[in-house]
Amino acid sequence: MAVSVRRDERASAHDPDEKFLPALDAIGLAAGAANVIMQLSWLAVGYGVHESRVESGRLFDHPVKRTRTTLTYLVVAARGTAEDKRAYKKAVNGAHARVRSTADSPVAYNAFDPELQRWVAACIYRGFEDVHRLMHGPMSATDRERTYQLGATFGTTLQMPADMWPLTRDDFDTYWNESLARVSIDDTIREHLLSIARLEFAGRARSRLLGPVNLFFTAGFLPEEFRREMRIDWDDRRQRRFERLMAALGAVARRLPLPVRELPYRYLLADLRWRYITGRPLV
Repeated sequence: MAVSVRRDERASAHDPDEKFLPALDAIGLAAGAANVIMQLSWLAVGYGVHESRVESGRLFDHPVKRTRTTLTYLVVAARGTAEDKRAYKKAVNGAHARVRSTADSPVAYNAFDPELQRWVAACIYRGFEDVHRLMHGPMSATDRERTYQLGATFGTTLQMPADMWPLTRDDFDTYWNESLARVSIDDTIREHLLSIARLEFAGRARSRLLGPVNLFFTAGFLPEEFRREMRIDWDDRRQRRFERLMAALGAVARRLPLPVRELPYRYLLADLRWRYITGRPLV
């Protein structure tokens, strides 16, 4: 049974200086493409990214920079202080201000739409929980609820008001299942997402070498509804292989010191603070 959380308790649960309890295992980076697919499966989000006029933030034009800023957002939301969050939110807002649909866009979108931001935050949180479950098994009911409450920061570090986050983890399941009705990936967005999963933004040599492995991880991390929209072949044998691999990686991770497990994220958080102090752009 989920832990009950009253509305008047949510402020403390969303204290921006609180941190996630579970580790941010570096292997979770392998779930990145799957999470992008989930987020962009709402057409308004998909076309917002695909048509973005923010040239400096396009993955295929600036793969290193875009990867850095995306991962930095995740660690700021999960581990950053209130000051980190304010600084990064301001920087992200500056980029998002130019992400709006035009008369030629197939769907209407606005990067400041809190409903779209809630969906993005929900996908990030769901991906985080899935990685933890596959590597370390399910959390206790208490830890799951507390971690879920802290997960609101994935939205509030964007433009989502805190009270839009579903009240409890059970309420999140209801929201998630209802939101699946809006999942629709057309040919344009599907090809864009498959290119990401194949690592084509990293260059031909890296894509040929690492693309098949990344596509395997991407398919494994995707819930079935999204695999179906992406038309990715998958079966029970591959799923069992994927789950065994993740469990093995989890067993290795638990034997490592926490700073080693979280090394990429800790580096990015330190890099953000260095950029802030030295006056360099954050995104």
